[in-house]
Amino acid sequence: MPLRDKPTALEFFAGGGLARLGLSAQFDVAWANDFDAMKCRAWRENFGAQGLIEDDVANIQLDQLPQRAALAWASFPCQDLSLAGDRAGLKGGRSGTLFAFMARLAELRERGDPPELVVLENVKGLLSSNSGQDLAAIFRALQGLGYAAGCLEMDAAWFLPQSRPRVFMIAVRQSVDIPSAFLSGPDRPCVFQTPAILKAQAAVPDAVKWFVPSPSRPSASLADILDLADTSWWGPNKLATFHQQLNDKHKRRLETLLATPGRHIGTMYRRIRRAGGEKQQRAEIRFDGKVGCLRTPAGGSSRQFWLVVDGGTLKVRPINPREAMRLMGVPDSYLLPKGTLAGLKIAGDGVAVPVVAWLSEKLLAPLLACARP
Repeated sequence: MPLRDKPTALEFFAGGGLARLGLSAQFDVAWANDFDAMKCRAWRENFGAQGLIEDDVANIQLDQLPQRAALAWASFPCQDLSLAGDRAGLKGGRSGTLFAFMARLAELRERGDPPELVVLENVKGLLSSNSGQDLAAIFRALQGLGYAAGCLEMDAAWFLPQSRPRVFMIAVRQSVDIPSAFLSGPDRPCVFQTPAILKAQAAVPDAVKWFVPSPSRPSASLADILDLADTSWWGPNKLATFHQQLNDKHKRRLETLLATPGRHIGTMYRRIRRAGGEKQQRAEIRFDGKVGCLRTPAGGSSRQFWLVVDGGTLKVRPINPREAMRLMGVPDSYLLPKGTLAGLKIAGDGVAVPVVAWLSEKLLAPLLACARP
């Protein structure tokens, strides 16, 4: 499809543009906004400066928004909703910026050209934040702006070797007659209508139960993700500290792998655990073919490390930014920031590209075709 024929998408809270990468086959992401200077530099380096506004979403003026946008995408900040955060919910200063986005939607409606589709993306903690009241508040806000909405829980593990469940709230103008092909039900189950989604939506009147088909399992493995040029493996002192941080269960698991022929690739988080009433840093390992959910590089449990067991030997090093981006489905042609922490932040704050692409191809674009016959 030529670029000029694609419907226009607006990318709020754009970060490094990972949602744009996933949407680009179906939509022209002609406008984007973020207030983080580092992320905006990365966005410009990869996509050019045209269409990007570096500012707080609360400061965006109506005349800065393109007319006739088909889709407004918002991967709004998750810190106040995450189970690993302070759980302030939508009253928190970061996740509460969603209200500024809603205000921009209201202005587009007043102008007479509201987007046919709206997608909100966030962590799974959104479903339980403030005992479900935050989710209900978002539904009410969208309904007040003329949208019918429903949620899906899509895990990047369907597409990539990373455990990364995320909630996607998809809203369409209430005037659109939604075809049954886009709806799930008892006789037409959807794997992305998880028990957590069904429980959360049961308390929300008129929630749409979307249907998106299941993809095939990912073909990429952790071996495909490893950057063979990175030789920053730990020396003896760090390895000795690592072994001391393993509890008995994880020590036995590692000893078994060291005695097992072949090459085994796993990952490790360092977490603070209580033992005997005292806090201790522990190394927790996994060898199930996936990495844990990538996070921004802040705090003791945010960084992940490779564990490579081969021929009875163990190698350990941090996951680098290029590997983190590969775990998000970002091609190696993407230009990374110079700093290690900056690259890890873009990945940790981003949305998995193939998840967005699947949702765009299987639901958003076909649904838009019904809204714009």
